Amino acid sequence: MLLTIDIGNTNVVMGVMKDMELVVSFRMTTQIPRTSDEYGITMVEMLRNKGINVKDIKDVIISSVVPNIMHSITNSIKKYLNKKPFIVGPGIKTGLSVRTDNPKLVGADRIVNCVAAYELHGGPCMTIDFGTSTTYDIVNEKGEFIGGLITPGIRISADAMWQRAAQLPHMEIKRPKSILDCKNTISSMQAGLVYGYIGQVEYIVNKVKEEMNAPHMKIIATGGLAKIIQDGTQVIDEYDGLLTLKGLVLIYEKNKALG
Repeated sequence: MLLTIDIGNTNVVMGVMKDMELVVSFRMTTQIPRTSDEYGITMVEMLRNKGINVKDIKDVIISSVVPNIMHSITNSIKKYLNKKPFIVGPGIKTGLSVRTDNPKLVGADRIVNCVAAYELHGGPCMTIDFGTSTTYDIVNEKGEFIGGLITPGIRISADAMWQRAAQLPHMEIKRPKSILDCKNTISSMQAGLVYGYIGQVEYIVNKVKEEMNAPHMKIIATGGLAKIIQDGTQVIDEYDGLLTLKGLVLIYEKNKALG
């Protein structure tokens, strides 16, 4: 089994994968400082609690957008899992050609998502990852990553409202049944946030399709809040909550002979 680790700005998502199937998964908060021992002990205990024997983990691959914790987490894997992890970054084979001004500055998670989307669905395609930020990443029919957009995430937008406006409360992010279902402050905020975000998604997707002359481009969404948006629009073709972990498996398969 392969341990896949996706280190984002908010959470560290770990999934034990058998081929392209998820066996178990668990999360840790990214923003809590930990030593390599703390990471290692936590990983081992979480695996055991999920019924996974550490000896059954054959390899580890990491995608990270948080450089500050990489030293600790890499050492924890070496010490407690006795594995040298593959790390998505310069020098690792992805099968994707990155056509940007500086490929090294493209987030590893964005590349991983695009690898999964292109290999599983073909091109042209776009991934939309509803995370701390929302990323729209585009792959053409040749398998080239040609760029994308980054916008504030839904939760960032919600937090900005209640933090910067004294009379606006903190709220649950949910889609009201109707855009006119705004009978109080909370529902008004929810409708404005979610339906406004749906409008943003639809405009960006349609504009990209228009500029690329690709009306049948496949749109794949992932991320914790993706379902809220997908349920309110027709422009998203598929939701795949495991897109990043599947991408890590695909990249591992291209590189395991080099380990």
